[in-house]
Amino acid sequence: MKYSQAEQGRIFIIRLEDGDIIHEAIEGFAADKGIKAASLIVLGGVDTGSKLVVGPKQGRKNPVIPMEHILDNVHEAAGTGTIFPDKKGKPALHMHIACGRQAATVTGCVRRGVKTWHVLEVILFELADTTAARVLDHDTGFELLRP
Repeated sequence: MKYSQAEQGRIFIIRLEDGDIIHEAIEGFAADKGIKAASLIVLGGVDTGSKLVVGPKQGRKNPVIPMEHILDNVHEAAGTGTIFPDKKGKPALHMHIACGRQAATVTGCVRRGVKTWHVLEVILFELADTTAARVLDHDTGFELLRP
């Protein structure tokens, strides 16, 4: 386990609009407001054609090959994530959401492009006084959190 400590900064209440791409909108907002680190929760709807990363194709084998799932209809969604700076110092969102429709649910990462359906509510909790960042791990190819 690795850890560091942070202080709570500002809290933002955000409404994403119909057609907004989650990671693009949130990362843009963070950059505009000077947010380097944050935790957040989201709740609302996601649209047909949204793309989720739903796991590696073969467990622990390298290279890691991500699988993609494209939503075939509108889904209810709830998720959580973090923002930390990438190697260029830009805010980078890592968020997983559960998307449900009737009795079926799929969970995955929003990085490939998840589109808001009408409205998505976001509560963003800024984390201040932290040097945590996302750093490339050459073994996995992931940008891992370095607390």
